[in-house]
Amino acid sequence: MAAQLILGLAILVTLHELGHFLAARAFGIRVEKFFLFFDAWGFKFFSFKRGDTEYGLGWLPLGGYVKISGMIDESMDKEAMKQPAQPWEFRSKPAWQRLIVMIGGVTMNVLLGIFIYTAILLHYDKDYLANKDVNDGIYAFELGEKVGLKTGDKITAINGKPFERFEELLSSKVIFGCDLTVDRGGQTIHVTVPDDFFYEVTKTGKGFFISTNRTSILVDSVFAGKPAAASGLRKDDKVISMNGKRTASSEGATKIVKENAGKEIELVVLRGVDTILVKPLVSDSGIIGVYFRTTLGNYTMTPYTFGSALSIGTSDAFEAIVGNIKGLKQIFVGKAKASDSLQGPIGIATIYGSVWDWHWFWKITGLLSMILAFMNILPIPALDGGHVVFLVIEAVTKRKFSDKFMERAQVTGMVILLALMAFTIGNDIWKHVIN
Repeated sequence: MAAQLILGLAILVTLHELGHFLAARAFGIRVEKFFLFFDAWGFKFFSFKRGDTEYGLGWLPLGGYVKISGMIDESMDKEAMKQPAQPWEFRSKPAWQRLIVMIGGVTMNVLLGIFIYTAILLHYDKDYLANKDVNDGIYAFELGEKVGLKTGDKITAINGKPFERFEELLSSKVIFGCDLTVDRGGQTIHVTVPDDFFYEVTKTGKGFFISTNRTSILVDSVFAGKPAAASGLRKDDKVISMNGKRTASSEGATKIVKENAGKEIELVVLRGVDTILVKPLVSDSGIIGVYFRTTLGNYTMTPYTFGSALSIGTSDAFEAIVGNIKGLKQIFVGKAKASDSLQGPIGIATIYGSVWDWHWFWKITGLLSMILAFMNILPIPALDGGHVVFLVIEAVTKRKFSDKFMERAQVTGMVILLALMAFTIGNDIWKHVIN
């Protein structure tokens, strides 16, 4: 978990700061430092200087930074700001150039997110199930039936718009509330998914919402020396039920396993034509040493082309931001708890998981890249978005904020961010303790 978290953060932070760095250098602005992770209190693993810039690796893996000459940032270098402005400094440049420098990091994270989502579709997923080809309708699990869906329903539109891929029915477009157009036995009806439905999906997993009628879980790989191997579970076994429950996603299967940490779990699997019962003992950490894979059944699949992967990958990337916005809205309106919804470093590491699977690693890293872009553009002083707001105001009013005001805004923003960081890390620890 720690290795995946650190690698994921290293990729995201380096490219984010590279966005600021490249934009600054393009306008002739001097960059004094470029650090991956923070060299808090002057401690660092190493650094070297090339040109005017010191490059280094800090010890505190909570982010990174570039120190841009003539800019009030987290370093709070007040002495440098007291000196006369130099032509290579940030403060000497026109507002539009400074604005581009400030959005450089967010831009890089968005481009990275789109690239990762597109690459996943081309390299790992390769093809998709078109919704029009699900001619026998959906299978409605308990959550699906709860919102009014029935097995055999054919869902034709989300919020009145036809959609291409069947998997979009499990996206934030649906689980954060929507109107589903349903063909039920030749009759068109509308099913409303409430906007707080995501909370129930989060608790139970998407694998207990809906699937195709032919969806099943396959054992993709079994790790030697783990409980699954000892119980006799084999690669390509088709999982029919787990503790008497059918599930339709690898995430749902993993969730059932974790819920039975330290206990024996009953898996009914189909091996060839034989139905077999296996009973692996789940470890205390909630694993049996197996990687599950979801198969949608013997439908005609549509292969991704570069064009379709780029288009759909871009849509998926921005849908990640939309889902994040909808989630935050639920917190602010009191329909979701911040303690349940917000994740700190420990929570993110848990999402990556204890088994290194590159497909899953890139999925989470792509998602985090888009979330990082969104969080950084929020209009909070000390974040990129706070600087953007001040620069837009300056460009409109033609009046520059004083250094004193910017210093106070920076301190205010840092207090807000430190408080949020303390909350998320403390919340991670608390959830780990009570679980």
